[in-house]
Amino acid sequence: MEHLPDLPRVVQLPDGRHIYADPASLPAAFQGPQVVHQHIHQAPPDRTVQRIALGSGVGAGAVAAGVYFGPLLVGVLTAIAANIAMLAFLALVLGWGVHTVVKSVGSPSGAAAVKNVRKARRRRG
Repeated sequence: MEHLPDLPRVVQLPDGRHIYADPASLPAAFQGPQVVHQHIHQAPPDRTVQRIALGSGVGAGAVAAGVYFGPLLVGVLTAIAANIAMLAFLALVLGWGVHTVVKSVGSPSGAAAVKNVRKARRRRG
């Protein structure tokens, strides 16, 4: 196959005409860098991560995981926050209940003991 001649190349001149010519024999003005036009579009905020994953070649698995686990994570964190709030409220109610019971069940001797401790602290301080 090496004995076959090269195929003729079609070159467009500045005036718009096309000619058959060897690119090596053309003037230097025609041998410039190739211009690449790149269009960048911004994705909507809710799909940016998925489009970045697709653009970087991560694949459909990462996109599916982002679409599925994103809302799932928000739901789980909301449920955890609700549980913690409920436990804090329960601890507050139980603490108030214990305080009220101890205060109402306390005997006069307990009240006298509290007064004696206060007096002793005042004398030391």
